[in-house]
Amino acid sequence: MSFRIQPAPPARPNRCQLFGPGSRPAIFGKMAASAADVINLDLEDSVAPDDKAAARANVIAATREIDWGAKTLSVRINGLDTPWWYRDVVDLLEQAGPRLDQIMIPKVGCAADLYAVDALVTAAERATGRETPIAFEVIIESAAGLVNVAEIAAASPRLQAMSLGAADFAASMGMATTGIGGTQENYYMLHDGARHWSDPWHWAQAAIVAACRTHGVLPVDGPFGDFSDDEGFRAQARRSATLGMVGKWAIHPKQVALANEVFTPSDQAVTEAREILAAMDAAKARGEGATVYKGRLVDIASIKQAEVIVRQAEMIAG
Repeated sequence: MSFRIQPAPPARPNRCQLFGPGSRPAIFGKMAASAADVINLDLEDSVAPDDKAAARANVIAATREIDWGAKTLSVRINGLDTPWWYRDVVDLLEQAGPRLDQIMIPKVGCAADLYAVDALVTAAERATGRETPIAFEVIIESAAGLVNVAEIAAASPRLQAMSLGAADFAASMGMATTGIGGTQENYYMLHDGARHWSDPWHWAQAAIVAACRTHGVLPVDGPFGDFSDDEGFRAQARRSATLGMVGKWAIHPKQVALANEVFTPSDQAVTEAREILAAMDAAKARGEGATVYKGRLVDIASIKQAEVIVRQAEMIAG
């Protein structure tokens, strides 16, 4: 293993990120009362061009007027290829309350994109005397973003989370699909005449997880478009959790409970993790580097895996 220690990601619950348009302030209170760990108030795709200024004002007011509890409060700004993003950043930094935790930057294609936003945010923070630095989350939504994912993950100390935006990513790649996440009808293999569907997003998610874990960033799965398909959502969320992602977006309130269900370690998993740690403690006391737990070998690597589960459960409980 490299002598350069892999940094730990931010210690915050991030099982579900609930999105809502900044142009619909009537739903903000319901979002605050939800069980989502992260709230993303949106100024980008869900807001029509003529409504951008009003949505920005709504979001700024919400940072001051609504009790968001212990949730991470994030605002998705407009893309850097639009005429709105700089005003999003300046107005948020100059007018939003201290409760604003994070800015989500869409369609990031290279490290320079983060540099640009970081420079503007830093100047605004210094000018306003903001005491708590704004964190960043980025969305990988293009071929360039995935090619440059490692340098993006290392681009700013503000960066805390990274998500995959499946729809724009698919368009950038020229993928023959209009689905947002999940398995796709024509992405299958044949075995003995039977169709077996695989996951077209797997390789992109794995690249994001590797970049994030290398640089201490939280990897998050993005949207699942068919909010009438609970089992499809669960299936994708479970694949993402198995790969190492810590949570998933909810684009409909009903998806919050589904995401929390999948990304909260079960009582059985936590109990087993604690038992593995206890078994390894006993083995070390005997001067052994490995032991047997329920018929399988466990060693130092098993400790690391078990510790991840226990820490996650303790963080959520706290």
